Amino acid sequence: MAKPISFFVHHQGRGHAQRTMAIVRELPATQPVSVLTADPSLFDGFERDIEIVPLPNMIGAPVPTPALYDQPTPSVMHCVPLGLPSMRQTMRRILDHLDDRDTGLFVIDVSAELALLSRIASVPAIKIRMHGNRGDAGHLAAYDACAGMLAPFDARLEQPDYPDWARAKTFYSGGLCTSSERRDDRGAARRALGLPADREIVVAITGGGGAGTPYAPLTVAARAAPDTLFVTVGPLHCEGHETDFANLINHGWVSHTSDYIAAADIVIASAGDNTVHEVMRARRPFICAPEWRYFDEQQRKAEALAELGAAIHLPQWPGGLEGWVDLLARARALDTDCQRGLHDPDAAARAAGWLQSRVDTLWRHDDTRSPHPMTIAATGS
Repeated sequence: MAKPISFFVHHQGRGHAQRTMAIVRELPATQPVSVLTADPSLFDGFERDIEIVPLPNMIGAPVPTPALYDQPTPSVMHCVPLGLPSMRQTMRRILDHLDDRDTGLFVIDVSAELALLSRIASVPAIKIRMHGNRGDAGHLAAYDACAGMLAPFDARLEQPDYPDWARAKTFYSGGLCTSSERRDDRGAARRALGLPADREIVVAITGGGGAGTPYAPLTVAARAAPDTLFVTVGPLHCEGHETDFANLINHGWVSHTSDYIAAADIVIASAGDNTVHEVMRARRPFICAPEWRYFDEQQRKAEALAELGAAIHLPQWPGGLEGWVDLLARARALDTDCQRGLHDPDAAARAAGWLQSRVDTLWRHDDTRSPHPMTIAATGS
């Protein structure tokens, strides 16, 4: 029987869960799979028969005393407050599950601390890679502890400062898009959405992991380009003093963002993994406006896209008419051929195949290597 694969899925936003589901769909039906997460509802309706292990939600848990709160965080860790029963329960539940299932591979999306825990517990770990300034002791220790890293993006988007030794341990699946629906034809997408066929349309998209698209800058854009229709999808961040314009409309939450991307002449969006790969799949001029994330994750991804010519990196939204006129002109001039290949339709299958090969390789009994079981020498530390 195949060794089980267990996934830890962070519950901030929906991207981690959607990526896990995309990969799990491609694993053989005979492969035992489990998912550990603090929000099991993210997997409601998932068609694959997997084991879901609920974890305590530690976000916002209060540290019991000022003295415990004042204890410094070790350099090799990021978030390890002291005195939290929910943290002990989480670690115990993870370890008990890995032990009870005799897990062959622990795929972590994402947590540097759990990569270290997995190694201490003698379970091979795979860390899902994300962009960002991750040269700190915690991330480097996690990379070092893992049996490999899975980068769900094209190798051309790799950061130049990512260490060579870690790059050698990384499998690049190609651009992994978790949305299965797609519509390529701009006219068909506009008809489906009831949008005009003969007007320039700029679509601004925000997912559920951030504060929403800033609405005030878009009102300036609508004034700067009165002949252009601006359509927002997802939540908006409003400050209360905005003036509405007839060429700026909000469609709110939708279940088919791919249609909106296909309908667009220009897309404005953050640097979330799935959104980026949806835009690369549709090959639309892309203004990438990164949201704040830990370790400057989205800033670094936007920089990598801009370096390839696949997007305009927008670190700050224009505050005046001239800024918007210039930005839209630059977007219209983008060569979308630079986006070619940054989305890989087989990325999820490639990722699943690589994980399967890692399990097989790590747990294969090879008589040519050692005639006897390996033993551990006693050491002091």
